[in-house]
Amino acid sequence: MTDPSVRVSDTDGVRWIELDRPASRNGLTIDVNGALTAAIESAGDARVIVLHGAGGSFCSGLDLKEAMRRGPLPPEELERGLREHFHGLVRALRRAPQPTIACVDGAAAGFGCDLALTCDVRLISDTARFGEIFVRRGLIPDGGATWLLPRIVGVGRALELLYTGDQVDADTAIRIGLANRCWRADEVVARTWDFARALAKGPPRALRLIKQAVYAGLDGTLDEALEREATGQVQCLQSRDFVEGMQAFLAKREPVFRGE
Repeated sequence: MTDPSVRVSDTDGVRWIELDRPASRNGLTIDVNGALTAAIESAGDARVIVLHGAGGSFCSGLDLKEAMRRGPLPPEELERGLREHFHGLVRALRRAPQPTIACVDGAAAGFGCDLALTCDVRLISDTARFGEIFVRRGLIPDGGATWLLPRIVGVGRALELLYTGDQVDADTAIRIGLANRCWRADEVVARTWDFARALAKGPPRALRLIKQAVYAGLDGTLDEALEREATGQVQCLQSRDFVEGMQAFLAKREPVFRGE
């Protein structure tokens, strides 16, 4: 599925997915979600995926004006749409084997906040704001925040943010571990490109195995984690990228990993 407001570019191993719907501060619709999902699921050759919102906003969540224009829907159709088009997008982003990055400039609100939380890393501008605002509309989060947020910032902090719907500014996001790095708004895109390109130069097999092991370990035991690490390490030791890494180390040069 394609949508003109979802732009995709592939450069230096990085798939950059940009949402550009300024009138709604990058609000989401069924068609937009389908285009985002397709862009993520078709990124097989990319080594890193970046999700970015253009125009000074990351994503405002559901496009309420568009939803109102469509009119009220029966409960069963609402639930089907949520599960298929919104949960489907979250699952596609989480299942992506590549490292995923949210480049957050401006507001990430509601389901938009959930999308940022779903990414592995959040790189933000000094104007970034995160808000799980559902409770202020009499709602609960519906993009995975009740699972994601406690694992990122801890249970107590997560419940505070979910109970109050308070917004988190850039400084606070860094302080509580909600975001990884912060730059000025006029440089966040360039810095995120630099970060993503550097990551894309890493060994793809190792990066994917690290991601798999970390997420599987969130709900497992130490013994299970050790078994995954042993299995993954054997795979890495048998790869050409491992040989290249060792040769580069001995030659005191930068390695060139090819995913082999």
